Amino acid sequence: MSEASARNLDISVSLEAGDWEAVVADVEQRIETAARTAFDAAERPSVLDGAPAEMSLVLADDALVQTLNRDYRDKDKPTNVLSFALLDDLDDTDDDLARDEGMPILIGDVILAFETVQREAREQDKSVGDHLTHLVIHGVLHLLGYDHLSDPDADRMERLETSILARMGIADPYSANLAQADGERGETGADGATTSQPT
Repeated sequence: MSEASARNLDISVSLEAGDWEAVVADVEQRIETAARTAFDAAERPSVLDGAPAEMSLVLADDALVQTLNRDYRDKDKPTNVLSFALLDDLDDTDDDLARDEGMPILIGDVILAFETVQREAREQDKSVGDHLTHLVIHGVLHLLGYDHLSDPDADRMERLETSILARMGIADPYSANLAQADGERGETGADGATTSQPT
């Protein structure tokens, strides 16, 4: 991770619900490291060139994620991760103000559902920590404009996720089970960059 990137990204981590700390050692540090690594590895939108950025990571439970999924996506069920990207809402005035004032540009929020992440990790025979790390990386890439609406975009995003995970010593989640990888691409294909859910 570059020193400039570390200086230019402020991450707020909050533990809202779920027994994350009992299941994943140093969970807050782990997800912050995953987010910074993804931010550093990704191509960033030009609005972030030289400007400080800010994001939040929220450790939640299925109930909170289900409420957000229902209220913002009309899907009344929990999902593993939701990404609320804000960069698309910026205009040139916002960009100029942030640069002039030295204010960070808020790029969005990544919210994770404890029970769903834990269940998926068990079903996919991987550690909760590794699965959580993957979902944080996936969510942060959505905040930066990556999506999987088309096969080429999905392939690009998956290659980058796999590369970032390898840097962190985590196996490729897509090659381990191709059927599961297709499932991760499945419902998320309709999400766009505003919200995401690799289920």
